[in-house]
Amino acid sequence: MMKYISLLGATGSIGIQTLDVIRLHPHQFSLYAMAFGKNIDKALPLIQEFKPSLVVVQDEDTKKKLQQEIDHTQILCGGEGLIEASVADPVDVVVNAVMGSVGLPATLKAIQAKKQIAIANKETLVTAGHLVMAEAKKHNVALLPVDSEHSAIFQALNGEQRKDIHKLIITASGGSFRDKTREELIGVTVDDALNHPNWSMGAKITIDSASMMNKGLEVIEAHWLFDVPYEQIHVILHRESVIHSMVEFVDRNVIAQLGTPDMKVPIQYALTYPGRKDLSITQHLDLEEVATLNFQKMDMERFPCLRMAFEAGKEGGSMPAVLNAANEEAVQQFLEGKISFLDIEKYIELALEKHDKIHNPDLSTIISIDEETRRNVRFQIN
Repeated sequence: MMKYISLLGATGSIGIQTLDVIRLHPHQFSLYAMAFGKNIDKALPLIQEFKPSLVVVQDEDTKKKLQQEIDHTQILCGGEGLIEASVADPVDVVVNAVMGSVGLPATLKAIQAKKQIAIANKETLVTAGHLVMAEAKKHNVALLPVDSEHSAIFQALNGEQRKDIHKLIITASGGSFRDKTREELIGVTVDDALNHPNWSMGAKITIDSASMMNKGLEVIEAHWLFDVPYEQIHVILHRESVIHSMVEFVDRNVIAQLGTPDMKVPIQYALTYPGRKDLSITQHLDLEEVATLNFQKMDMERFPCLRMAFEAGKEGGSMPAVLNAANEEAVQQFLEGKISFLDIEKYIELALEKHDKIHNPDLSTIISIDEETRRNVRFQIN
């Protein structure tokens, strides 16, 4: 049976790899809608190849430029466009792979429209996990994780009962700076930070991996996705990125999911769930070649972003939204060369300290906190 896909964030790393999977299975998947920002050069060949019925762009200027290039395709823009692409009648699965909190309203509307959600957008659950999970439960909608770590936990929990979980063990590669001391991080460049040892990812997520904020956001996501308290979520350094995460049960059994470090594997599983399909564009895992798997305790003093994420998650309310917005803004400023790598954590800490927590924020409150936090970080930097 054909599944119609709405892909939000089509020109990003996850988006491009999702299209690789759709291309591999033309009789199983069809791209009904795709959304991207402003990169027409990257998007145009994809529109011409996959011929989606609906395309969403970031703004009116990009829409006008795209209209000169294509016809017979509906083009929408902005947040309303994202929502339209997410709730359209033919759509079976919404792949949320946009960067940032912009994907949140569209996800909530898609859940209300009873669409299956393949979630690769960390910010949606980090900033509004309480709202998203309440809606998913109310409308009986499955949230299928695309992150390799959450996909691993999801698979390890198949057929298991939540009450039997002792702890979730999330693995971390350590990112580009895992072998550097705090002192050695002074003066590192953007190019240094973008040189990830294992994974091919977008710029923002690669920087987050270097600061370990990526893992912190994953901890908060895991808390919401699997309904597990933070005290039962553990992060461990695992250099090879072969074990993507583990679950330890109350009877001391540990179930791990292993695979090559290739995002197409969890992407395809989210699209084919509950079944599986051959994935010929990905290598088999050769354990004889890997030979050794290493594990190391996470040092919270070395990686303060991970510590702050645990603290913000436990604090709850609006704190994770502040954490996320401050991080996004600081990472962007670092990528633009305006602050140093170590400044990222400094501005996040400052934002968290200055914020007065709101206990149960609604969607409009979360959006305004997000905007206010970004403004404050920019103000502090300038």
